[in-house]
Amino acid sequence: MKSILISFLSILLIASAVLAQTQLSTDDFQNKLNATKQAQLLDVRTPDEYSQGHLEKAENIDYKNAAFKEQVEKLDKNKPVFVYCLSGGRSSAAAKVLHEKGFTDVYEMQGGFMKWTSSGKLIDAPKNASASNKGMSSSDFKKLTSSDKLVMVDFYAPWCAPCIKMLPTVHKLAEEYKSKAKIETIHYDQNKALAKELGIDEIPAFLFYKNGKLLLRKNGLMEESEFRKLIEENL
Repeated sequence: MKSILISFLSILLIASAVLAQTQLSTDDFQNKLNATKQAQLLDVRTPDEYSQGHLEKAENIDYKNAAFKEQVEKLDKNKPVFVYCLSGGRSSAAAKVLHEKGFTDVYEMQGGFMKWTSSGKLIDAPKNASASNKGMSSSDFKKLTSSDKLVMVDFYAPWCAPCIKMLPTVHKLAEEYKSKAKIETIHYDQNKALAKELGIDEIPAFLFYKNGKLLLRKNGLMEESEFRKLIEENL
């Protein structure tokens, strides 16, 4: 009985290791994709995101679409699948669905399309994509952050769960500290050119400036107490 239990646990550990190995950095993802014959490249972002730029030869199947599980059944389970989204959240969930559907060779890109484009890798995009997403200019951003007061900039997106969770706190602190600091939110999707210029490859991203100088950068979910601590330390 003990030997059976040990064998079972060993199988679970091996299976977990195999699944963990399917997450690849952008460089490894690119190299593996290029070296794999009959690779199926899957972009699980929305059609609108896909239309603004995507990896060459990527097929778009929106993970948020109710028909996603039905649509991926049309893929060949005997061929490797390479999957990516904007920052990694949706592709991770999509990869799980693919494994559940019986796909064994599934590779997901860590950091997603944001990490891919910020590293200067080539994409297939319409000629007017960068112009339509220019948003705030570099000069306007410099004016915003040149204040002698502390300036905290929050790059967020409506599809980003941690971003939306923290927005009420960000707005609350913006009102509370308005006499001492500037706290601004910038929509990532509408300011992709600026985000790329600033090297933002993960959101939420919080950038703290004073007199035009970047003091610090934080990413990910933060509690209100941590926000307050960072603001107070840099006023």
